[in-house]
Amino acid sequence: MAAAPAEEIRANAYVGFDTITQQIEHKLLKRGFQFNVIVVGQTGLGKSTLINTIFASHLIDSKGRLEPDEPVRQTTEIHPVSHVIVENGVRLRLNIVDTPGYGDQINNENCWDPIVKYIKDQHSAYLRKELTAQRDRHIQDTRIHCCLFFINPTGHSLRPIDIIVMKKLSEVVNVVPVIAKSDSLTLEEREAFKQRIRDELVYNNIRLYPFDTEENDEEEIQLNETIRSMIPFAVVGSERTVIVDGKPVRGRKNRWGVVNVEDERHCEFVQLRNFLTRSHLQDLIETTAQIHYEAFRSKQLLALKEQTNARPSAAAQ
Repeated sequence: MAAAPAEEIRANAYVGFDTITQQIEHKLLKRGFQFNVIVVGQTGLGKSTLINTIFASHLIDSKGRLEPDEPVRQTTEIHPVSHVIVENGVRLRLNIVDTPGYGDQINNENCWDPIVKYIKDQHSAYLRKELTAQRDRHIQDTRIHCCLFFINPTGHSLRPIDIIVMKKLSEVVNVVPVIAKSDSLTLEEREAFKQRIRDELVYNNIRLYPFDTEENDEEEIQLNETIRSMIPFAVVGSERTVIVDGKPVRGRKNRWGVVNVEDERHCEFVQLRNFLTRSHLQDLIETTAQIHYEAFRSKQLLALKEQTNARPSAAAQ
């Protein structure tokens, strides 16, 4: 029998429990926050540069081949890097996982397996710590909260491998697709390319982040709808500072002028950064725990239960 809804009562005098939000904030600020992002895409699409641009810090170096005698990677490799960034007293432990070698071979069959395995391994490690008899008070969270998927700015359509990989990744992680180096396309080409990609995602039934839930209010639903209408983000990354009208800006200078990465008329970098850090950072973390990790956890525990039930039957025989 469902419990009757509790009656809402206003206190006759000030009690002080409204300070609980400040108490929570104080504890969280002491502990700091954790955000884990994985970047997936072909070599040369500017994955490292974009990450460094988003967080306004030099966090990772390019893993691309710079010399002709460097060996070509034969498989997709996993390179996690960890940093602590501080902004206005807020400490963010940022884990960035690079995947050099992905999609660079002539035969790219199963090149996504190491990436999917790595993501699942982080779920598995968290589950093991969660199920121990004397678990840590605060389990270190290495679960991947966001996957930035880099699309080659061909202006045509997604490659078959891109469709397969995005479909597989979307089952285990929050996927955010971006068109890399979008300044190589005209504005008309860029918009047509974005629409073609959106159509392909719908046709192939690829469900990407953000997701709407029952907890979302009207404003959050509207914001998610705006984000979905913008995906994939057409971005340009740059760690270099150039002077425009006497002001230093981050951008790329060429013979025709300057591409200012923070000018919304030039690219959608600002929208991507605001989406990842200013409006959906906490939701990315919660969605990972409540949807992707919960699905993995349920599957693992059900399999464990079936194994346990099968053992007595085998012993009886």
